[in-house]
This record gives sequence, C-alpha cells and structure tokens, in this order.
Amino acid sequence: MLVIGIGGLELAPEEREWLQHPAVSGVILFKRNFASRDQVADLSAAIRAAAPRPQLLCVDQEGGRVQRFRDGYHVLPSLEGFGKLYERDREAALALAREHAWLMASEIRATGVDLSFAPVVDLGRGNLAIGDRAFHADPAIVAEFTRAYVAGMHEAGMAATLKHFPGHGSVLEDTHFDDAVDPRPLSELQAHDLVPFAAGIAAGAEAVMMAHVKYPAVAPEPAGYSPRWIRDILRRDMGFGGIVFSDDIGMAAAESAGGVKARIDAHLDAGCDVVLVCAPALVPDSLRAVDDRAAPAPDALAALAGRRHADWHALAADARYDGAREALRRFEQGVA
Repeated sequence: MLVIGIGGLELAPEEREWLQHPAVSGVILFKRNFASRDQVADLSAAIRAAAPRPQLLCVDQEGGRVQRFRDGYHVLPSLEGFGKLYERDREAALALAREHAWLMASEIRATGVDLSFAPVVDLGRGNLAIGDRAFHADPAIVAEFTRAYVAGMHEAGMAATLKHFPGHGSVLEDTHFDDAVDPRPLSELQAHDLVPFAAGIAAGAEAVMMAHVKYPAVAPEPAGYSPRWIRDILRRDMGFGGIVFSDDIGMAAAESAGGVKARIDAHLDAGCDVVLVCAPALVPDSLRAVDDRAAPAPDALAALAGRRHADWHALAADARYDGAREALRRFEQGVA
C-alpha cells in the first residue's frame, strides 16, 4: 500500500488519476496543502470523493516546529517542555501531555482528517531531526508520556502511531539529509530506546512508523526495510499486530535501497504495510513500481480511520476544548 503526497491546495487532474490506482490507500497533507480550516476540509472531502476506495488522510501535527495546520488551530507546544515540567511536577506534566494529545487529535478530526502521525517516542538525546520533538532523554519517563499521549489521542477518536522505531533519538544525523548509523547492540537498544515503544504497544497504539536508521549490530540494512527489525523484533518479540509505516522514501537515508522501485520493494518485502511517498514528483514512479503487486484489501487501513468526527461547532461547545487550550496557554506562559 502507498500513502502519497499531493502538490497544492486542490486536487490536480493528474492527482485524481493517482487516486484510482488500487495501491493508493491514503494521502498525507503538508503545509503546502493548507490555507485555512475550510480549505483543508474541502480538500479532504474532495480526496475521498475522487477515490474509488476509502482513503486514510494523514498529517504530521505534532506541535512545536512540526505543525502543518496553524491558522485557526491551537498553536501546540513542542513535547520537550512537558519533559522539563515532569522534573518539577510529574502529575501535571502527564496530564498536560494527555490534553495536548486530545486537543491536537480533536482539531484534526474536526477537519475531516483521520490521523496525525504521533506521538514521537524517540529519546531526546541530541538528534538533529528530533530535537525538541522528544519528551525526555530518560526511557522510563518517555514511556510514561507515551501512555498518556496514546490515551489522549484515543479519547479524541484517533489512532496512535509510535515513531520512529526502533529509536531515532540517540544518533546525531538527520535522515532527511544524511545516512544515520547507530552502532549499539540490541541489548542496549532494548534497555533504552525500545522501552517507550513497548509501553505504547501495551497502551494499544495501532501503528508504528519505522526509522531510516541503520543498526549494524542488529541487521545490515536500515530498520525501515529490515525483516529482522520488523518481522522478528517488532512483530514476534514485541507482539505488535498493527500497521507498520515506512518513513518517507524520499528522505536521503532511504536512498541506500536504490531507486524508487527498489526502495518500495525493499520496504514492502521486509514487512512494512504502508510506504510513505510524500513528494508528488515520486508518485508516478511509485505507482508503476507496485503494478506487479497484489492490490490491498479496500479496508486494509480501517483500524486507523477516525472513530468519531466532531465538527468545529461541536468541538467549540465541548468544555474540554476550552479547558485544554487554557491549560496549554498557561503552561507556555510558565504558569502551569
């Protein structure tokens, strides 16, 4: 299956054709696809109307520097601040993280989008791509936040996606631009980076997104197309039965697998259920790359579809909505 990116604020004729391909099961939206709440809601409806099968509509709405929809949405703080608060007031930090999750997911669901790829459960240990997107450096603390965040998303009717498995936080390089290699043995990864993922799986997270990081002491290829990481460790050893996403195959670190077809084949053959093709320029080659594969079932991603859809009027009337926004405002002002 593929989740693809599109170019602008409306569906182009070529993009309507892409949605007819049986391998396309969803669309990921970015800042380039957003002008206003009404516009992105119309775009979401147009995507669903144009496709002959259900589409999973996705976005990265983490907060901080990764928030694709802004005008008309609460400006969400980055996760790192909750980790700093935890050191002073554990209960308040966990409660605020849960409200952050609920608020983020509720606004995205009110827009007609199914899924925000969240939470980031990487350790905050200096990675250039992760930075303040991580809760904390301590795996036990990140595990607590993971449970709270998954619960908040579920309360809003959104599935949770743990990323970036098996942990992107402990290497320096940003895999958008560079290869990243983590030389540690599996035992050390299990004792540290895998702890929050185990907590999230136990909390009922429905999806996991893979990292484009290579762990040569565990497997020769990057985790995103490693059968050992996906089939043996994530599924067999950790008991994960949900949906496995690749990270974007347009990122520099994914190029180690070869051209577009080689990248897609490597990820799917290793056990990824869904490959992310975020750059519209890569979509035509990606569609040709999967022509020889069996089409996924029309409801293959049904477990990730939004479970409730409160419109903006209903959300505004919800007392929790005002309460969550005020709590986060106070937190950012240093009052919490």
